[in-house]
Amino acid sequence: MVAILLSLVAGLVLFLFAVGSLSRTIQRSLGDKSAYLIRRYTSTIFSGILVGTGITALLGSSSAVIIIAIVLVNAKVLPFRHAMGLVLGANIGTTVSSQLIALDVGKYSPLLLLIGFLLLFLSKSEQVRNSGKIIFFFGLLFFGLLTMETAVAPLKEEAFFFDWMKKTENPLRGSLTGALVTLLVQSSSATVGMAIVLAKQELLSMTGGLAIMLGAELGTCSDTLIATIRGNAAALKTGLFHVTFNLMSLLLGLLFFLPFVNLVKILSMDAPIERTIANGHLLFNLLGVAFFAWTIPVFERVLNRLLPDQPLIDTGVSRG
Repeated sequence: MVAILLSLVAGLVLFLFAVGSLSRTIQRSLGDKSAYLIRRYTSTIFSGILVGTGITALLGSSSAVIIIAIVLVNAKVLPFRHAMGLVLGANIGTTVSSQLIALDVGKYSPLLLLIGFLLLFLSKSEQVRNSGKIIFFFGLLFFGLLTMETAVAPLKEEAFFFDWMKKTENPLRGSLTGALVTLLVQSSSATVGMAIVLAKQELLSMTGGLAIMLGAELGTCSDTLIATIRGNAAALKTGLFHVTFNLMSLLLGLLFFLPFVNLVKILSMDAPIERTIANGHLLFNLLGVAFFAWTIPVFERVLNRLLPDQPLIDTGVSRG
C-alpha cells in the first residue's frame, strides 16, 4: 500500500510540475503577446470569452489567464467588464486539458520526452530550444498520468478503496471531494485528470467522476482569490466574480445532476468512460457560460455597487 501511495504521489508531482513549467514556458515564448491579446481583443463579452478560451487552451491553465486578467485590471488598463468575459472563457479553455488527458497518449510520453530532450540540448536556436521545452513538458505531463494510472491499478483488489470511491457517486460527497483535492493540489486539471485515471482503471464510476469534476471547478478559485490580495476594487471584483460564477454553476450542477449525467451519456454515446467524463467537463462549462453570459450586466451592477472603483487609465485600447 505504501508503494502504491508513493507511486501515485510521484505521478502527481510530475504532472503538477509539468503543468506549471509548460504554462511558464509558453508564457515566456509569447512574451507580452498574451497580455496584448487580452487588452486588444476583449472589447465585448463574446470576444472576451473567445480570447479567454483560446489563451487558456494554449497555456493549459485557467488560473494563469485569470491571474493575468486580475493583474491588468489592477493596473487599470483592462475594464472589469472585459475581465468577466475572460473568466468565462478560461472556464471553457481549461476543458481542453481533460480532453487531452482522456486520450490514451501516456504510452507515447517517452517519445515526447526524448524528442523534447534532443531539441533542448542539441540545438543552439532559442526558438527551437523553447519548442523542445514545450514538447518535453508535454511528455512529462503524460508520463505523470501514466505513472498514476499504473500506480492505482492494484487498488482494484482493495475493498476499502472501492467502498470509498463508491461514496463519490453521491453528488454532494463527490463534489466536496473534488473541491478538497483541488484546494490541496491547486490544479483543477490535476483533479479531473486523477478522476479520469481512476475511472479508466474501473476504480471510479462515471457518476463519481462527474461529481468530482463539479467540485474541482470550485476548488480552483482559491489561487485567483489569493491573487486579489492587496489589489484594487476592480481586481477584487474579478476574483469575486470567478468564485460566484463557479459556485452558482456548481449549485445548478448539483440541483440538475441526474439530468446532466443522462445528457452526458446521450451525447457521449458509446465513448469509453474516460472520454465521457472529459465530455461532461466540457459540457458543464459550456452550459455554465451559456447560462451566465447573459447575466454579466447584472453581476457588474451589483459588484460595482458593492465595490466602486476609480476610472481607468486611458491606454488608447479600444473599449467598445
